Amino acid sequence: MTVAIKVPEELSARVPVEQRGPGLERDSVRLLVSRGTAVSHHAFVELPRLLRAGDLLVVNTSPTLAAAVGGWIGRTRVVVHFSTRGDDGRWAVEPREPDGRGTTRPRAGAHAGTEVRLAGGARLVLEEPLSAGGERLWWARASRDVLEVLREHGRAIRYAYTERDQPLSAYQTVFALPSPDGAGSAEMPSAGRPFTARMVAELVSRGVQFAPVTLHTGVASAEAHEPPYPERFAVPEASARLIGAVRAGGGRVIAVGTTAVRAVESAAGADGVVRARAGWTDLVVTPERGVRVVDGLLTGLHEPEASHLLMLEAVAGRAAIGRGYEEALRGRYLWHEFGDVHLVLPE
Repeated sequence: MTVAIKVPEELSARVPVEQRGPGLERDSVRLLVSRGTAVSHHAFVELPRLLRAGDLLVVNTSPTLAAAVGGWIGRTRVVVHFSTRGDDGRWAVEPREPDGRGTTRPRAGAHAGTEVRLAGGARLVLEEPLSAGGERLWWARASRDVLEVLREHGRAIRYAYTERDQPLSAYQTVFALPSPDGAGSAEMPSAGRPFTARMVAELVSRGVQFAPVTLHTGVASAEAHEPPYPERFAVPEASARLIGAVRAGGGRVIAVGTTAVRAVESAAGADGVVRARAGWTDLVVTPERGVRVVDGLLTGLHEPEASHLLMLEAVAGRAAIGRGYEEALRGRYLWHEFGDVHLVLPE
């Protein structure tokens, strides 16, 4: 891929920032700011002074589900990550195996017809791979309502770089809203995590506006580095109008997270106008495709092989992202969903 770096294991954020010491809160993370290839270092609490009146933050309101459920294939223990609910009632799932450290690793050997006995007695049958040639994610049908199973037996998905299980509340952002149909994200839209109600109030007081959108994220599975799969999204009419008004008035549209970029760019026409839209998106934002709406991006730090970095390059260019990541490594910034954040602004 694009940014040729290696992230040392010790730079993985193992616990939420508020658990790292007394007096720390969600907004106690660090903030790297890139303006072209110029880089500066800040605390996240400085964000309201780094933005300006008339800027617009596009935020993802999707709540995080307790999407990991234990079960058995025959006599073998497994953990199923529930990713995305399809229109036909099936779910895209990833069967994984315990790694002996409280987390999981990829599991090979799944095939059509495999039956998983889930905690609580529900049964799940793998029917077909989600994509041709891939056997990691499967479309599967459950004998019970999956959302009920998740509420009763699920826990938040976590990967091996984290230290321990966290309550689901640790994976909810201040922007999360319950969905009418109970849908949500398999993994947290983590760029919004450092925001607190206090910071949102200060931003509004300084003239920064917010446009809510929704994109329910599927599993990322850090081991795989695949392009994102189709995900369900919605850009409401009020947000579409607000984005248009801000752009017309010379303000900057800054997405909070790659999920917000994917949602708003999926609702933009070839003319660059955002219109209310809801459904499925398979859009992959690359430097070749470019962005039509977004001027800037607030995001976490991604693995070098992650497809998200292509989106960052589409927003800021390869040189800017390469320079930013070099500085993030030099400055010992922390990676992943509980880590530090990166604000990419126009040069």
